[in-house]
Amino acid sequence: MSAKAFSHVANFTGYMEVVAWHFTGRRDPLRILDLPAGNGLLADALRQMGHTVTCGDINRERPDYQYVDMAAPLPFADAAFDAVICLEGVEHLVNPVQLIAELARVTRAGGEIVVSTPNVTSLYSRLHQLLTGVPYQFNPAAAPDLAPGVAADRGHVFPLSFFQLRYLFGQHGARVQAVLGDRYKKKALMPLYLCLLPFAWAASWLLMVRGGDARHAQRNRELLSQAFRAPLLFSRSLVLVLEKRG
Repeated sequence: MSAKAFSHVANFTGYMEVVAWHFTGRRDPLRILDLPAGNGLLADALRQMGHTVTCGDINRERPDYQYVDMAAPLPFADAAFDAVICLEGVEHLVNPVQLIAELARVTRAGGEIVVSTPNVTSLYSRLHQLLTGVPYQFNPAAAPDLAPGVAADRGHVFPLSFFQLRYLFGQHGARVQAVLGDRYKKKALMPLYLCLLPFAWAASWLLMVRGGDARHAQRNRELLSQAFRAPLLFSRSLVLVLEKRG
């Protein structure tokens, strides 16, 4: 399969800036896996900070890249890395749950997993889904018609919300430490967003607190609070920082 079958962005994106900022100023150098490594610009920035970065990708973008197919088990030992970064990758897979398990497996206890994906929880994406039936950035007409198992970029085929990511990573011992995001999307619609927020809060309160399991009332209130953080409401891409528990 040609490397051109797997595309990536050409620039240093907003979500890369967020992740680079997150790792700035660390006292000790880290062993980091960047998967998919894409254009390699984030790895360059992390190496300038003194970190050791392993770039994994199905692309042959640079000579030092290790061939890694995210749809298959990762070719790394358990707990091989202090931090694992996966930016804009999980939504391209038919089975992102397997990748989530693998990302957690290769991260050491006490290490970090940083993942980004299109923010389907944003108010703009909710409006987009209301009108079109699909979240923003998940146009079904843009997905290639491929046979099962073919090694090719399927595009954005699997939207994952903050709540799904929180739960799935939690099942593999990783807990959300920070909810971040890149640039705000469609800021011109901010007056509309502000009008919708009280209704969104009330509906979410009925769902998560009033309609939740009374045995987990505190957790449910925390979920409600997390759901109304600015990055979740307005950012184009969601960036989560998770800690791998022992």
